[in-house]
Amino acid sequence: MKPTLLAVEDETALMSLLRYNLEHEGFDVVSASDGKECLFVLSERPIDLILLDWMLPDTSGIEICRRIRRHSETKNIPIIMLTARSEEVDKVRGLNAGADDYLSKPFSYAELTARINAVLRRI
Repeated sequence: MKPTLLAVEDETALMSLLRYNLEHEGFDVVSASDGKECLFVLSERPIDLILLDWMLPDTSGIEICRRIRRHSETKNIPIIMLTARSEEVDKVRGLNAGADDYLSKPFSYAELTARINAVLRRI
């Protein structure tokens, strides 16, 4: 059974590339373009891992990460922050908010796939 990833990204072109590359690597990819849609998807179907952008149009990825961690149904879903914010202070803030890993844009799909697989192995 293929792991199901929820990619939360508001940039349409990047979402298309994520979907294409991750599906090619054997993942089932569900998308959300903002925080509300992310939380809705999580309430509707099981997700194995979340790729979460920080800078979303309605609610920051940091706040979405905190909300996910507060709910018993979603608190154990692994989260990888995938964001343009690349300063050390941003990485620390993302990890302290509950992210399991943090990858700055631009990124390589080989590294992203390796990080996804590493996090999924731990669960």
